[in-house]
Amino acid sequence: MNILQIASLLIVLSALFGTINYFILKLPSAIGILVVALLTSIGALLLDRVVPSLTLADDLRTIVTDIDFSDALLEGMLGLLLFAGALHVKLSDLKDVWPTVLLMATAGVALSTGVIGLGFHWLTGAPILVALVFGALISPTDPVAVMGVLKEANLPKSLETQVAGESLFNDGVGYVVYLVLIGLAFPAAAAHGAHGSGEASPALEALRLFAQEALGGAALGLVLGWLTFRVMRHIDDYSLEVLMTLALAFGGYELAIALHVSAPIAAVCAGLLIGDIGAKHGMSETTREYVEKFWVLVDEILNAVLFMLIGVEIFAVQLDMDALVTGVFCIALALLGRSVAVVVPVLMLKPFQTFARGVIPIMTWGGLKGGISVALALSLPESEWKSLILTATYVIVVFSIIVQGLTIGRLANRVGREPDLV
Repeated sequence: MNILQIASLLIVLSALFGTINYFILKLPSAIGILVVALLTSIGALLLDRVVPSLTLADDLRTIVTDIDFSDALLEGMLGLLLFAGALHVKLSDLKDVWPTVLLMATAGVALSTGVIGLGFHWLTGAPILVALVFGALISPTDPVAVMGVLKEANLPKSLETQVAGESLFNDGVGYVVYLVLIGLAFPAAAAHGAHGSGEASPALEALRLFAQEALGGAALGLVLGWLTFRVMRHIDDYSLEVLMTLALAFGGYELAIALHVSAPIAAVCAGLLIGDIGAKHGMSETTREYVEKFWVLVDEILNAVLFMLIGVEIFAVQLDMDALVTGVFCIALALLGRSVAVVVPVLMLKPFQTFARGVIPIMTWGGLKGGISVALALSLPESEWKSLILTATYVIVVFSIIVQGLTIGRLANRVGREPDLV
């Protein structure tokens, strides 16, 4: 299929599954679309078992394989989703909670990667570096899922900003950690696409890559956002200014990929700058309204498509019982890693700042995994461990979105409504 046919199929299926959810399941939109897609996919697999001559599952597997989920998300949709999410986080609010966001998005990701990696190594016997790669790809939380399910929770503003800010930044940091560990665990694959000096020690090369990706991505996003803002100050045409934000999100993300800096971090930084400083000083009231509504719509549409894709990616997963059981154990492992990533930074900062009531349980249970983890698992170099990692990742993501996603709102309202201190 060509790209237009693939795009048409994705939109049609997302609309169809969304309609089914609206009239029958009545779940939150994104979660409902995933559930319908997953049930449809499982139904096709079971139908093939009953009537082997149909080969329906094989036909659907071919279609799903043609849709490169990893490329579609990592080199397309993710930039728009992160930019849209960052537009609604104000720098003035983020300034008050930046130590927590920074520590959770850096040290928290590192701790989670280590805990999950060591646990996966003990559980499966995978080489320690391969196990740490799994820890890195499952540690980032999904900002789309996280912010979506918390919309109805009546949280204190500081906690809402912490949740949103940390989920935006740990995506980019987790991706950089993943790239560093891939270079150590699969040196042949890393050498094939290397752009640095082959003479440096692995540790120095990893440090160089982290600095290049993370700092370079932040610098690029801020520069492009600032340049776009400076031009927008001299324009009063809402349609052109909406187009400029779209160009910034698309063009900035692709430029970051070409320059080998972190595209997710660039998208977040550009979105933060345009959503706050750009909206205040570079847009009229009419333009602000159109920009906000446009990006809310983009966010909702891409969110629906992404969750539908996650549901049908079951065709790319190894469904043997041993792998599925390992995936179930890995759910507990992922929750343990997430709890460490939250508890340690909160305890470190508690003597210096106050936290809203329920910050630890809300941020632990609300650390939903999503499409980026599945995309990173699919993009792993071929090895004997890839299929197991992919299955475990898929099981964790489905559990996270459906079970945690459907219960985090009630948990947040129960333990986080009162603004008392922890």
